[in-house]
Amino acid sequence: MADEERRRALKMMGAISVTCMFPYEADELYGQHVHEEGKPAPLPPVRVFHPAEFALISRVSDLIIPATDTPGALGAGVPFYIDSVCAASEPLLLVMRRGLEWLAGTGFPKMDEAGQIRVLTELSAGAETGGDREPERFWRAIKSMTTDGYYTSKIGLRDELGYKGNTVLDRFPESTIREH
Repeated sequence: MADEERRRALKMMGAISVTCMFPYEADELYGQHVHEEGKPAPLPPVRVFHPAEFALISRVSDLIIPATDTPGALGAGVPFYIDSVCAASEPLLLVMRRGLEWLAGTGFPKMDEAGQIRVLTELSAGAETGGDREPERFWRAIKSMTTDGYYTSKIGLRDELGYKGNTVLDRFPESTIREH
């Protein structure tokens, strides 16, 4: 799937996504932190993942949402978001650790990009057909956290989706859908 097609599909999922399943308050979402205009938020320390695990998370999230005309998952700080979510959930951390171990065992870190995409595409196909092995659970978890982290970040929410915040409208736009 081309980067733009993948980005469009993930944008749609991100616009619909509500992060109800994660064990923290809504104001803890990365994109809702107050930042000084023009200054990026400082990156938090990595809390639960070892450097090799964090590098794999970074690579996979970058392949899920690569940079295009806007920054991708890496630019939005998604690997730090994933680390934060996993620090709050021992069961999720276990799913991630087992999946990362499996992924490293495939030789993924040493593959070229085409090989890495091939591995993730096969993993995605298995997860979409209802597979429930550890690799499929890992794929669903990292894909979900990547899209949630990206589309709740300033880059995903404002730059990519164009969210303007709590703005006042002088009128509501009319629906162009006949049924409404």
